Amino acid sequence: MFKPIPVAIGLRYLRAKRRNGFISFISLASILGIALGVTVLITTLSVMSGFQREIRDRLLSMQAHATVAGVGAPMPDWPHAVEVAMQDPRVAGAAPYVDVQAMLSGNGDPQGAMVRGVLPADEPHVSVLADKMEKGRLDSLKPGSFNILLGAELAAWLRVDVGDTVLVTTTALQHTAVGSSPRIKRFHVSGIFAVGHNEIDRNLAIADIKDLQRVLRMGDGVTGVRLKLHDMDQSWNVARDLALKLQGPYRISDWTTDNANLYQSLKMEKTVMGVLLSLIIAMGAFNLVSSQVMLVTDKQADIAILRTLGLSPRGVMQVFMVQGSLIGIMGTVMGVIGGILLTVNLESILELIESVFNVTLLPSDVYYITGLPYDLRTSDVVTIACIALTMSFLATLYPAWRAARTQPAEALRYE
Repeated sequence: MFKPIPVAIGLRYLRAKRRNGFISFISLASILGIALGVTVLITTLSVMSGFQREIRDRLLSMQAHATVAGVGAPMPDWPHAVEVAMQDPRVAGAAPYVDVQAMLSGNGDPQGAMVRGVLPADEPHVSVLADKMEKGRLDSLKPGSFNILLGAELAAWLRVDVGDTVLVTTTALQHTAVGSSPRIKRFHVSGIFAVGHNEIDRNLAIADIKDLQRVLRMGDGVTGVRLKLHDMDQSWNVARDLALKLQGPYRISDWTTDNANLYQSLKMEKTVMGVLLSLIIAMGAFNLVSSQVMLVTDKQADIAILRTLGLSPRGVMQVFMVQGSLIGIMGTVMGVIGGILLTVNLESILELIESVFNVTLLPSDVYYITGLPYDLRTSDVVTIACIALTMSFLATLYPAWRAARTQPAEALRYE
């Protein structure tokens, strides 16, 4: 089969047994270094993406993908807003809500929390609250009962259980003859839920929407409408389109803006970790530079002969670029395969380590997430492979340029 001369010679150098065993060792170390860096980078970024997905899913199990709320006043005619929202094929569910910041007092220290009023019949359309109940039931919330559901950590801080009562002091003020005072109401604890996310389990309480409307003197108005979407990445566009259809002054938000600090920090951690672990690939590339420089020195006579036979300096440069690039390709391919295999078997490896050493690496009483979730993204794998190949290619430039500058007469003088 016909091959360009530089490619044929470069492949022959890669396959041939070298006189200098140390050069072969450095080349092998380059391959293994690149492979190790790619493997570690793929596995680490996949695990970090898995944790991000797990945190996002737990958070969004109780939080709306998007909300449309009134501006400075309750939203009127919310049934019409729900009807318009459900006509959008991108919307999977819609439900009204009332939110108010409050101070809850029980048998322990008072705790601040968000008290949310919901319609129990519509809540399953936008959250998984009914599936997260540890004690009690969602349908225990009935108009006029003034029952309340507490997050597990919030209940623990208040030292209350099902059957106890909590005093809810809202930020809404009521005006009396002696001045203004906060609205206070006693609620009965009818259930406790646990989502597995600290911000929710400690800072959220759920009541019936009509009971909260009575406490806040809102009439039939609500804070806004919560939306659950088929594609959460379309949250902002869907909320904006709904607000435009309703033709009123509305405030829109989505899960990305409500949790901007959290997701920016997670994204920053993943980026920094990726940059730091890329240094492992860079070490393999530096080893590749060393092996190629020594190879060029070892092949001075061969380079001189090729030059006298008519091979141009550019052709000599291509020979060593082909040879070095193939080392980079081999290391990258091995790393990609190793990274994928390590990632998909990470849970089994964790269980094996725990059983062999009789330890629990992620105890459930300490961590919310007791396994190693992973999200093996094709985009991450392709990006890492491209970075490794680019570093390998750049590592071949200097040795190849040095080989191209070899003078035949000088190289053959002492042969």
